[in-house]
Amino acid sequence: MLYKRIIPCLDLKAGRVVKGVKFADLRDAGDPVEQAAFYSSEGADELVCLDIAASREGRGPTLRAIEGIAEQVFIPLTAGGGLAGPDDVRATLLAGADRVSLNTQAVLNPGLIEETAGRFGRQCVVVAIDFRSDPDLGWRVCTHGGSIPTELSLVAWARRVVELGAGELLLTSMDRDGTVDGYDLGATRAVADAVTTPVIASGGAGRPEDVAAVLSEAGGADAALAASIFHYRQCRIADLKAFLRGQGVPVR
Repeated sequence: MLYKRIIPCLDLKAGRVVKGVKFADLRDAGDPVEQAAFYSSEGADELVCLDIAASREGRGPTLRAIEGIAEQVFIPLTAGGGLAGPDDVRATLLAGADRVSLNTQAVLNPGLIEETAGRFGRQCVVVAIDFRSDPDLGWRVCTHGGSIPTELSLVAWARRVVELGAGELLLTSMDRDGTVDGYDLGATRAVADAVTTPVIASGGAGRPEDVAAVLSEAGGADAALAASIFHYRQCRIADLKAFLRGQGVPVR
């Protein structure tokens, strides 16, 4: 039996954890090293750390933050933001990340996915896909922290990045991010049906029921990523896992 995973996310800007709604109106959510240590002790299965301003600001990854977090956690760490080439990927892994998350640069230079998988192994490659729902075009991929829409179809792009070497996909619904209205189950299920790699769902978690839904057959996700409900202690990870077990969801 494959256990479903619970993954807190640290969105970083200017050295602090931040959280907003649809990546706007950001508010402070604490020190990244302290938050990471807390989640590691709380029973999180993994941790994702994303510098959400790096691509917009045209700079590389914040290696010092990654190093500080890696020193405090004893669970797998995925880091992303500003990875423009293999040298950035290598530096991020050497800083302590177990995997890297490629997003905007993967769209701008799809060959980066293939090169990263070839040099470091596809198990190191998480392709993060931010998307919005368009009434005429369906689910569309966005870049630069979800601020720039593209013509790429979510499902088609998901298939493509897996072909290029992505070992896992991280899907974030920009329409639901920070809204606590629940995940986009339709989008997550559509991608899960289209690819053979694990899918992490992100964007919209507000209650334990939302997490159970996206990890169910209807949602199809292999892991649930959340931020707001964890950062502001609305839900403890141990309590969430106990709830999920009661709903028949296999978790560690």
